[in-house]
Amino acid sequence: MTTDTPHILIVDDDREIRDLVVRFLRGHGLRVDSAEDGKAMRRAMDNGRFDLVILDVMMPGEDGLTLCRELRSRSSLPIIMLTALGEDTDRIVGLEMGADDYLAKPFNPRELLARIKAVLRRAGPGGESDRVETSGLLRFEGWSLDTARRELRDKDGVLVTLSAGEYDLLAVFATRPQRVLNRDQLLDLTRGREAAPFDRSVDVQLSRLRKKIEPDPTNPVLIKTIRGGGYMMAVPVTKE
Repeated sequence: MTTDTPHILIVDDDREIRDLVVRFLRGHGLRVDSAEDGKAMRRAMDNGRFDLVILDVMMPGEDGLTLCRELRSRSSLPIIMLTALGEDTDRIVGLEMGADDYLAKPFNPRELLARIKAVLRRAGPGGESDRVETSGLLRFEGWSLDTARRELRDKDGVLVTLSAGEYDLLAVFATRPQRVLNRDQLLDLTRGREAAPFDRSVDVQLSRLRKKIEPDPTNPVLIKTIRGGGYMMAVPVTKE
């Protein structure tokens, strides 16, 4: 392995799961470290650089949601949450706090590997989801979206931090202005997978995105909700 190999940190209090995931991911060419709690996570991050963190929601003491909030408050490091099967509330809260994806336990390690690759592909330097079109610099209502650098800046040129999921969602809308997109289409375009029943991940990511770009998130004018249809970038977008 080289320093270019993605470095993954898994945080889970279940030693059996940690060891299983570490062995599997290392067997597929990734660098992997593990931590049993928040304290060990911080120690690992002080001693190394990571490209993605996998957080278990249900941990004693500081749970995964608390750690997700902490990580997101200071960085855009990609985060995948591991949630208990059927715990929709945990998934939604995790996405609201800035997680990029989630996976329900028990899970197939191959599915986790696929999610890791997808998130890293979206979040990497200049990286794009295969399903998100690139168009250079996109401008709309004073905003500038640089698809080469995956950066969003406001009318004053100030950088606005977006998670990988938020960026992908905005890029999909900005490259398809005036076009209504439903949840299934958005999930397929941003993550390359079909929406599960009652999957609200798109709604949660869109809510976070609106809080960052809309003058009034409760009455959006940039990305509008189309009753019975989905969502649409309602303003013109120019490409450079």
